[in-house]
This record gives sequence, C-alpha cells and structure tokens, in this order.
Amino acid sequence: MSKQSVLIIDDEPDIRELLEITLLRMGLETYSASTVQEALTRLKENKPDLCLTDMKLPDGTGIDIVNYIHHNLPHIPVAVITAFGSMETAVEALKAGAYDFVSKPVDLHKLRELIETALKLSEKKSAAQSQQPVITQTIPKPDSPLILGDSPAIKKLLLTIRKLSKSHAPVYINGESGSGKELVAKSIHLSGPHSEAPFIPVNCGAIPENLVESEFFGHIKGSFSGAITNKEGLFQAANGGTLFLDEVADLPLDIQVKLLRAIQEQAIKPVGGTKEIPVNVRILSATHKKLEHEVAAKRFREDLYYRLNVIKLEVPALRERDTDILILAEYFLQQIATNWGLDHVTLTQEAQYALLNYSFPGNVRELVNILERACTLSDDGIITAEDLQLPELDLKTPTSPVITSPAPAATRSLPHWEKGSISDRDEKRVIEVTLEKNRWNRTRAAEELGMTLRQLRYRIKKYNLEKYQTSPV
Repeated sequence: MSKQSVLIIDDEPDIRELLEITLLRMGLETYSASTVQEALTRLKENKPDLCLTDMKLPDGTGIDIVNYIHHNLPHIPVAVITAFGSMETAVEALKAGAYDFVSKPVDLHKLRELIETALKLSEKKSAAQSQQPVITQTIPKPDSPLILGDSPAIKKLLLTIRKLSKSHAPVYINGESGSGKELVAKSIHLSGPHSEAPFIPVNCGAIPENLVESEFFGHIKGSFSGAITNKEGLFQAANGGTLFLDEVADLPLDIQVKLLRAIQEQAIKPVGGTKEIPVNVRILSATHKKLEHEVAAKRFREDLYYRLNVIKLEVPALRERDTDILILAEYFLQQIATNWGLDHVTLTQEAQYALLNYSFPGNVRELVNILERACTLSDDGIITAEDLQLPELDLKTPTSPVITSPAPAATRSLPHWEKGSISDRDEKRVIEVTLEKNRWNRTRAAEELGMTLRQLRYRIKKYNLEKYQTSPV
C-alpha cells in the first residue's frame, strides 16, 4: 500500500523543514511549495491526500489555495496555518472550505492530531469518489440516523450536511423547537472522519447552574462538597469526536467565558485542577432562540457567538417541507407498531388530509406526539381524523364515498375531490404530494385522487406543477 502524501505550502524554509520532519516521522510522504503558483503545479502533478498551507504567501494567500481545491479537487482536505490571534482569518478560511486551521507557533501535538483526522477524511472521500451520493425516498430502519424526506428543503439540507461533514469548523444549527436540530448535528458527525468517535449531546438549559462547570470540564476529588471522586467532563467524554451544545443560549455568562477559552485553546481545566488537559473536540451548537438577539441583549457573549457561528445552518420547519409529512407519518407509525407490538397502524384518507392541512407549530416532535396519542385512541390500528385531535382543525370532508378499508401506508388513497370541496392551495398541495408519491405516474396518481387522467393533466397545467417533476412518467 502506497504512503499517504501531504503538500506543504510555506515561503519560510525553516517552517517547511519543521513540518516535513514531523510528517516524515508520521510515515507520510511530503511535497513542498513556496508560492501559490508552485502549489497549484504540485497539486496537478502529485494529487496529495492532504494540503497544509500558510496564509500569507508571496503571490497570494492560503484562501486562494482553499478556493482552488474546493472547486477542482474537493476530495483533498486543506488546513490553513494562521498567525497567532488571527481568528477572523481562520474563520474566513473555514467558510471558504478549509478543513481546519492551526495557529503559529505551531503546536506539533495538535498538528499531528489534525493531520491524522484529516487523512481519515481523505480516505473516506477517495473511497466514495466512484459513487455519487443519492437522495432516496426509501424509509430507513427505525434506528437509522438519516434525515427522512424528499422535499426541496430537505434535499438542500442533506447536501449542506455532506459539505459540512468535510470540515472541522464549528457549526451553529438554527431552527424551531422540535425541528430536528440534534438529528442534523448527529448526521454531520456520522458523515465525517470522526464518525466512530463519541457524539456527546448536551442540553445546556437542563444542567443546574451550580453544576455546569463540573459537567463541562470535570472536577478533582475534594474540590467541592460532594466531589468524592475525580470526574471527567463532557469535553473529555467527547475527545476525538463531537460535542453538541443544544440550547447553548441558556448557558450562564461566567460559563460562556470558560467555554470560549476551552474552544480556542483546545484544552480544559477541571474544577479544582491546576493543569490544563488537551482535548480535540468538534463543537456543534444549536438553539431555538436568535443568538443575534441574545448578543444584543447582552445575555450572550459576542466573542463566543462569533466562535460558535463560523458556519450557520438553518433547519427548515415542518410546514416548510409539507410534502414530507406523510412520509414521516408512515415512518413513525412503523416505529410505533414495532414498539407497541401492533400488527399494523394506518391512517384513513381523512386523517391524511387533516395532517396535510395542519401547520405543526411543534414541528416533527409534535407530529410524533400526535401519532402516539392517536394510536391510543384508535380502534384496530386505524387512525381517523378525530383520533388525531388536531387543534383548530378545519377538515373538509370529501363529498364522494370514503374508502374505509385499511391499506398499506404507502398505497392508501387520498380523498376523492369534487369541485369546490377544497381551496386551490390545498388541492395543489395534495396533488403535488400524490404525484411525488407515485413518482409522477399520472395514471396511478389520477386513480388515487379519484380524478380522470384529463382532469389531472388540467390541474398540473393549472398549478404549473411540471417544473417540480423529479422523474419521468
């Protein structure tokens, strides 16, 4: 097996030599360059597994290298060497697509850890180069960490997750309560080079204020009343992996200061301890609050905000991905049936219509709660619209006969529509969902909707749905 190789780009010969010696001792092959142009030539000729570049170069900057690799050789991770204290420069590099950064003077221990992790990522990407990522409508197994759905909003989110998984940069995940922020964080972790390392989620608002420091950084025996043994903190538990700080806006200000230092220095000091302990942890954070507003109100430190918010990721609310509602409902009903020992659980056509017309202020979490409650109220595993008990439900009952026989969730019929029975907006949404579910087979979709093929074609043209077609008829 051939050695993995690293391209070192720096205009200072002494630093290049130091880095080369370090990498050779790690069993790696090295190439070097002192300018942007020389580096681009090396990249084309040698195709290294990793690129390590200084920020300031005679004919450009490390950002030029990052941009070139990001657009032409995306399978090669690139780390940037920045001047001490140049956090703005480091953030710029991360946003451009750099895997990580290291500050001068270079800490060789941290550098070796960075290189080992980045090379694992390079191996993963090289192995996957021959396979294009596919977004599938297949429902995963109940224990799958994958994000479910095929709406445009979810497809965009999945592509962003794949991109972010290639980096070690902190990510701030913003979204409403119940929208799946922790699942997004876990997906970023599992898609990255440290997927086999720990993923430690913590709800910052659920820790008593007097225990926050001990929970994060650990404590030494006897450091306070009740500290009867040494205890590792969350940072040590997540070492080598990912620490997900949910509801980070709820952290007390004094802990925010210590958290900022831990992130910047990649080291923590246990309560009662005298020595700092190095840690290698990727930080993902989230809150349903607007951190910008918390900063303006001086409830959240501005410097910590900029350190956490290197990359911001928006998680769509369920109402913004309404074509996923029935897919999610089917998945959760399968889980419920398995967990509760039921033969089957199905939704009547009116129940499906009711879910499609509800706004879900509590998002996916509310959908799960609604379905669990409905299962306890339903008879023989058949959930009606009344079983759902949706608040302020304006359910318009179809005027044509109702199909009441239970059918598999993926093939149940939606209501048979009569002219004037529902609004244009609702009709468009139901038709779009049915077409997607039937992979744009108009004949099957028309049968399910209780329309003639001509009526369906008219509505497709009327609502300009052709542009949403994702597969041939």
